[in-house]
Amino acid sequence: MTAGTTDTYDQIGIREDLSDVISNISPEEVPFYSNCSKEDVTNTLFEWQTDSLAAVDTDTAIEGADATFAPASPTTRLNNVTEIIEKTAAVSGTVEATDRAGRAREMAYQILKRAKELRRNAEHHLVGISQAAVAGSDSLARKTASLQTWMATNTSRGVGGADPAGDGSNTPTDGTQRAFTEALLGAVIDSIYVEGGNPDVLMANAFNKRAITGFSGNADEVKHNNTDKTVINAVSVYVSDYNTISVVPNRFLRARDVLVLEMDYWSVGVLRPLQNMEIARTGDAEKRQVLMEYGLCAKQEASSGIVADLTTS
Repeated sequence: MTAGTTDTYDQIGIREDLSDVISNISPEEVPFYSNCSKEDVTNTLFEWQTDSLAAVDTDTAIEGADATFAPASPTTRLNNVTEIIEKTAAVSGTVEATDRAGRAREMAYQILKRAKELRRNAEHHLVGISQAAVAGSDSLARKTASLQTWMATNTSRGVGGADPAGDGSNTPTDGTQRAFTEALLGAVIDSIYVEGGNPDVLMANAFNKRAITGFSGNADEVKHNNTDKTVINAVSVYVSDYNTISVVPNRFLRARDVLVLEMDYWSVGVLRPLQNMEIARTGDAEKRQVLMEYGLCAKQEASSGIVADLTTS
């Protein structure tokens, strides 16, 4: 370097170079919540009914005989409760007065973040934990029964595992974990078919999604593309003996469970949709509360199934 040259190490007053892009790789996909239909409910306790046809029989009628009558079987009345999930944000007046990189208004940015976080929490509450319904009280928060508490008909569990009652009132008992195999999946799909279901979504966490990719039935689907020299080794559709099922990875699903779902029979009852409410100021800060109130509706749990108690690593 020429003597006397001014370089950046000596310079005072160089402006900072701060990107206006804020990078965030936190996952936002909520596949179960997104695939559920949304239905308005008008009470914290919401109810629905299920029914089924009588079992087939071999009875025949005698010619000329009087008709006989048997009482009709009643419908089954089920219910769940809504739960409230919320996030808050408070931003000082000074912060809003400053010139910030990456966002025009700090409160708007924080509200958007909280809304995304709430959707992730809802997904976790619906399928990421095994949670029975809690009616709540003045000192106890309500909790909606998660999907696992409804699965009682088409199930595969490890040694020591036990099904719940199937009405959201209690949780299943975890059993000994075992490796996920195509035979376990096939047995649950068979059971669903016998019950009358037609599942269309197979949902798994990362480790067991990889296990599905390794099923022997997929051996012919692993292809080498000589044009762009890529190797395709993934399963996005599983073709069972009865129908075609989409394979959907879910980061928030309870890792030891694989769900086999007919999505038409699962919905989210919405008492209060996602909303942003301004809280009264008590000083030099803007305050907001973002919340939603919802609950899970299992219209017919026999339409779906679960392979539980799977290894996760």
